[in-house]
Amino acid sequence: MKVLVIGEFCVDEFVYGSVLRMCPEAPVPVFNPVKTIKNPGMAGNVVANIKSIEPSADVTFFYQKGTIKKTRIVDEKSNQMIVRIDDGELKENRDVIELNPIHIAAIKNCDLVIVSDYDKGYLTDAALMEIAEHAKLSILDSKRKLSESIINKFSFVKLNKEEGTLNGKLSELPNVIVTLGKHGAKINGTTYTQDKPMETIDVSGAGDTFVAAFGLSYLKSKDIELSIKYANELAGIVVGKRGVAVPFERN
Repeated sequence: MKVLVIGEFCVDEFVYGSVLRMCPEAPVPVFNPVKTIKNPGMAGNVVANIKSIEPSADVTFFYQKGTIKKTRIVDEKSNQMIVRIDDGELKENRDVIELNPIHIAAIKNCDLVIVSDYDKGYLTDAALMEIAEHAKLSILDSKRKLSESIINKFSFVKLNKEEGTLNGKLSELPNVIVTLGKHGAKINGTTYTQDKPMETIDVSGAGDTFVAAFGLSYLKSKDIELSIKYANELAGIVVGKRGVAVPFERN
């Protein structure tokens, strides 16, 4: 099983600690850090999920040169995020991909291509169209407002509820999956609910888990319903964990 992931990579950093008092110099809380956890984020989390779900998969990953880092300051007891600090997303740091023969060969050679588009400027509309044009099975997970021509080029497009609203009627196209959190996901007018909804602790990265699980399952089964239910199940596992997590921890 050869899988290619294309998209923006970041470092997800979670700094856990406590707030016991207010700052005397300004009306802000004083945060006392206790521990820091770092994970590959955005498209990097899609890769991590693929390796967790299907360890034998041959995974190739194309991402930008510049570094993006997301630091979340979190109250350890409640898991309440206090602030998020994003670094490396300024326009001058953007590294737009220009598909070359190496990219095209990799796209054509892979069984599944997942595009994890966080709309940070790395992927242009033209690049999205070209990727889908050469892929055997393609899934786009995008944060941007899409065009009908881009959606139609991909085998599937995954949007969350807010992204579905952003794209209006286009989210009702027959190849668009809209995830609905604990209520499951819908495609082509049919909603597939979570069989066993779990308590939500942290939703960070759940969409990455969904798209990885759906893609891997559909690649093997070619069954949309089965694959959405499987993706719902695994996304339900990760929202029950803290931070950016994968469904199966493997040594």
